[in-house]
This record gives sequence, structure tokens and C-alpha cells, in this order.
Amino acid sequence: MTKGVIVPAPHDAIRIVPLHRPDVGTPIGAAALPAAQGGPQLTYRGGPLLTNVEVFTIFWGSPWLRADLLALRGNIEKFYDYILTSPLLTQLAEYSVAGKTIGPGKHVGTIGVTTPKLKASVSDTAIKHMLQSEIAGTPAVPQPGPNTLYFVYLPPGVRVTQGGAASCQAFCGYHSDISSQIFYAVMPYPGCSGCTGGASVLDALTSTSSHELCEAITDPIPGLGWYDDVNGEIGDICAWQTKKLGIYTVQLEWSNAAGKCL
Repeated sequence: MTKGVIVPAPHDAIRIVPLHRPDVGTPIGAAALPAAQGGPQLTYRGGPLLTNVEVFTIFWGSPWLRADLLALRGNIEKFYDYILTSPLLTQLAEYSVAGKTIGPGKHVGTIGVTTPKLKASVSDTAIKHMLQSEIAGTPAVPQPGPNTLYFVYLPPGVRVTQGGAASCQAFCGYHSDISSQIFYAVMPYPGCSGCTGGASVLDALTSTSSHELCEAITDPIPGLGWYDDVNGEIGDICAWQTKKLGIYTVQLEWSNAAGKCL
């Protein structure tokens, strides 16, 4: 263990975007080998899939009211308007199973939340409580359904802790579930080099968001959908390998059919 670095517990490593580590190369850098040669192979574990994902974005914290962050928020919302009907969703169709066909999604809305007031650190437990409170008490927030995916964005200066790990120390984002009924992803602000990977803040956020989006679609209850016991989820295998779709930077995702990151 590296001194000063918090390492997530093994069961939490399933669901995170790891830090960018140029000193050790791209994570699983040789993962483009075909499965027949011993490369990754995702297998379906019988759990739910988000077949036509419905993304609702939540921007928590008063800093999102600043002009610069309002502009960033607007660009993130435009990203979802585009990406959920883009080829990124089309390529996930190979992970359809009987009775569960993965297709295009939609961005169903957004909201800003300023209470409870954020401090310098927020736990995953507190994020869950906020999300459940908003679902129960805010009409604009949709009720959870089989395709609903809530994306929670945090502002600069707020560290997120989850599973004994912290953002910018061990991860750049993650997805999870509440009682196998509410599916959500958490996007801390990329305030460190390990979470920007040399990219702009917007490009870093769209890359990590696409990582968690594709993982939440194909493995909404981590480890019970499409998963590889050695290499993790669809995005883990290709972490920090990116491409452009339209004007947006997205992460490559593992394709069983092609035997490489696409």
C-alpha cells in the first residue's frame, strides 16, 4: 500500500473509476487481446440491466449557482442529451439477454440541491440519504423505476468518501444501488491530476461519467450483471482510454464480441 493513499476494499473496487496512473500505464493496458487468447471476458450473472436508461442529474451544493459552474452544468446536461442516443449506447446492445434488450436511453431531467449544506467531505451514506429525501419530497425528481439512473455531481472542494476510500485519493467516481431498487452514480469534481488525466474538467467529467453510465447499464447491482471476476466491469477494463463522440470525450468500453476496447 502506498503511504498516504486510501485503497478501497475489494468489494468496493467493483464500482469505481480508478485514478489515472500514467506512471504505471493504462489500467489493464494489454486488455485488447481477444478473449480466445486469455483476455477479459464479461459473463452475465443474472441480475437486472438498464435496458433503456433514464438519466436524472442532481447537482448538489450552492457552488453550482456560480456562473462558471452553471456553464459546466449546462454542458454536462447537453452531454446526456446527446450521448444517450449515440453510438455509445448502440454498442452496448451486444450485452442484451433474453427479455432484456439494451437500447437508447434519455435524459429525463435535472435539479440543483443546496440542502443539506455540504461540508468539505461527504460520505456515500449522506449521498444516499440526500437522494432518498429528494425522491420522497421533491416532485421534480422522478420515482425510481427499472431504468432510472440518478447521477449526483459534487462541486469543487468536496471530497467524497465511500467504502473506506476517498475521491482524488483512490477513485474519481462510482456507481451503486440502494436495496437493489435505486440505481445511482456519484461524480466528485475532478480537482486533482489523478481525476483529470491531463484533460479539461469537462472532458474528464464526460469520460468518467460515460464509464459509470455504461457500467450502470450493464451491471446496475455491481457484480450481478455483466462482470469479469479478474478485470471487473465493462468500463474498468478500458479505464482512461478515450475517444470522441461528437464533441464529447467518452471512455472506451470492453466488447466481448470484438475482443477489445471500442
